[in-house]
Amino acid sequence: MKTAVTMPPAGFEELPVDQQIDYVQSLWDRIAEAQLKISSPDWHRNVVRERIAEHESNPEPGRAWSEVRADIEKKLKE
Repeated sequence: MKTAVTMPPAGFEELPVDQQIDYVQSLWDRIAEAQLKISSPDWHRNVVRERIAEHESNPEPGRAWSEVRADIEKKLKE
């Protein structure tokens, strides 16, 4: 169930920005730890299996990251 958070906790707005960032980072760290306890959905595993099978049927090496990045940057400039 999604619950919208409309307001930060009491006192948050009065904190200096660096402390606000520290607070948010600590929240994120707690969420990241909790996610270790959450299993991936079945469709994630299915996608991984499909991609492994595709690679095994055509194991040609992929392109270098520098080439892929250059293509992406070129498309973004267009």
